[in-house]
Amino acid sequence: MYKEFKKFILRGNVVDLAVAVVIGAAFNSVVQSLVRDFINPLITGFSHNGKLVQGQLTIAHRFIFNWGDFINSLISFLIIAVVVFFFVVQPINKMNAIAARSKKAEEETERKCPYCLSEIPKEATKCAFCASKLKPEKA
Repeated sequence: MYKEFKKFILRGNVVDLAVAVVIGAAFNSVVQSLVRDFINPLITGFSHNGKLVQGQLTIAHRFIFNWGDFINSLISFLIIAVVVFFFVVQPINKMNAIAARSKKAEEETERKCPYCLSEIPKEATKCAFCASKLKPEKA
């Protein structure tokens, strides 16, 4: 059981995921600081009472809703989402598109046998799977 667990933990994708979580947490703290220290003062500078960040709604002196904290979290989420989209998702999509174009550019060296639908070389004159006689295709 220990060997299986060790093999699981030392797999590349598990280690990559752990690194991604740690970096994501560090990035989250940077974004939270950006929102708290730079964006919130800009927002409160435009509000008439200067208390948007610390906005609260109190109902019956018992229920306190910190909507300012919600706004802070929403701004942080949007910043993280924009950064992930433009610096992770977009480059990966472009790389996948380039890879797909290069695959299309490569000429296929195999074809399907019309009788058994197995993959065979284009130049083959006889199917290796069903022994059917075929006309060779030019590569």
